[in-house]
Amino acid sequence: MSSAFSNGKYAIVGAGLMGRLLAVALAKRGARVKLFEKGAADAANSAARVAAAMLAPLAESAITEDNVVRMGVHSLPRWKQIIDELAKPVFFQQDGTLILWHRQDASDAERFASHLERNCDRNPSLSKPMHLDSQSLAEIEPGVAERFTQGLYLPNEGQLDNRQLLEALLVELTLMKVPCHWNQATDPEQLRSQENGFDWVIDCRGLGAKGSWNQPDKASKDLRGVRGEVIRLHAPEVKLRRPTRLIHPRYPIYIAPKEDDVYVVGATEIESEDLSPMSLRSAMELLSAVYTVHSGFAEARILEMATQCRPTLKDNLPEISVEEKPNHASLMMINGLYRHGFMISPAILDCALELLSSGSSPTAIDLGLQVSIAATSHQEFSACAS
Repeated sequence: MSSAFSNGKYAIVGAGLMGRLLAVALAKRGARVKLFEKGAADAANSAARVAAAMLAPLAESAITEDNVVRMGVHSLPRWKQIIDELAKPVFFQQDGTLILWHRQDASDAERFASHLERNCDRNPSLSKPMHLDSQSLAEIEPGVAERFTQGLYLPNEGQLDNRQLLEALLVELTLMKVPCHWNQATDPEQLRSQENGFDWVIDCRGLGAKGSWNQPDKASKDLRGVRGEVIRLHAPEVKLRRPTRLIHPRYPIYIAPKEDDVYVVGATEIESEDLSPMSLRSAMELLSAVYTVHSGFAEARILEMATQCRPTLKDNLPEISVEEKPNHASLMMINGLYRHGFMISPAILDCALELLSSGSSPTAIDLGLQVSIAATSHQEFSACAS
């Protein structure tokens, strides 16, 4: 694939997760890359910074489409490859996901388990959930054995440290001497003119691209933000070994243990682009729920309460859009990763690289990723059915 990129010149607008992954991947393949970002190098305003970065296709299969699950399955081994090639270490774990519930929520848990098993029957690449009794639960996750007598274990699922990854990708860009234009708001359309000399302009701006996606001829796209809230805790008395999810009818939560006794806790998903601080209700519900999982959280220190909006298209599914225009650089827009950014981004990356290399993507067809291509006549067609 390297020869297809060695003489290419690429502009990438947006240096969140997808923008950094693409910039590093293209530079490693010999491309000449420039990266433009309206914010600072620390990605402080990126949706990728406020995330638990769980890689859990089976767990997510309860609430998302089959094609997103396939993207997640594809991405798990790719994450290990990507991280192993970085100069700076990134915490990566693939020890499965633990599902817990309190006695009063047993019926919800039973429905959840049945749903996952049906999904495994449809997708043989998923590992079936394992039902845990009190003894097997104590062996897998002794820290919760006092409060729970049963659970579900989802093998092979994983997680990574999102902030370490963003920093490691930045280090990689520096080592490869990729020109990065920080604190510079850039319109991708302006970069497409011949005088700039780019072969491709790639728009990875997330919600910053609303003006490009929500045009009259793209009314069905409806790019919007979906608010998420997370709390970061330092809890040395809690020793959870893997991401843990609590089934609850009102506030299901996830707890993702990172290095140095740091835990990322979240659950909320609100149809709003409000970026104000976390509400008292959300904080109380999250903290109350996490305490019911492990009493050691009572002495945890709150490091951060953060909010961010995830870029989401109308169908809650990701999409790659390609536009060709005479005497202009080709434009690729990548968006709509929603709440699954870390889970599926390597799959999106691989599809984008195939499209940039050859104009088609067998991987996108296999995974069911929507790719729309606008011809010079401005007539659009779908290259890959979702």
